[in-house]
Amino acid sequence: MALFNRKNTAPSTTATLAVDPALAALTGTYTIDPAHSSIGFTVRHAMVTNVRGSFGDHEGTLVLDGANPAASTASIDVKISSVDTGITDRDGHLVSGDFFDAETFPLMTFRSTQAEQLGGDTYRVTGDLTIKDATRPLSIDLEFNGSATDPYGNQRVGFEGSAEILRSDWGLTYNAALETGGVLVGDKVKLSFDISAIKAAPQA
Repeated sequence: MALFNRKNTAPSTTATLAVDPALAALTGTYTIDPAHSSIGFTVRHAMVTNVRGSFGDHEGTLVLDGANPAASTASIDVKISSVDTGITDRDGHLVSGDFFDAETFPLMTFRSTQAEQLGGDTYRVTGDLTIKDATRPLSIDLEFNGSATDPYGNQRVGFEGSAEILRSDWGLTYNAALETGGVLVGDKVKLSFDISAIKAAPQA
């Protein structure tokens, strides 16, 4: 089911494409449910293994437009101090001035600028990712997992996806050299998103 850009492969005519009723029914504003969503990351450590972590405190909004899917938008705010890698000392280092400097820059944000369908239920959302005082473009490939009404009567939509960044592009350059060659922390960071969002009730 297409949620974003449907590519029109028909010849250029004055005909108007019909709106998919199932798509139109999803039109609305959705609030990300942090209790059933996760934003995670994976980065190479000491050249030989991976460290995985997540940000437990985040909020965001999806605005889905069934009549004009390309107008759909997404915005996410992530609280840096909620980083969790399972090691308290490591988390403390990540929020320090060596890395995120959470005291000065408490939020990481994403604001979409474009959405398109890649094929089937796979999409690419492009936008601006801000970490510390740097804002750079980021494209996130997402799979639409569907929609459902939960036992409490909430209409939900679900997405999961991933992206890769170089942390140095956002000024996260701290590192330490290894005696055997290489560095302690890899530059490439794999981001993962598993999002469940609840449709807001229509305003009276």
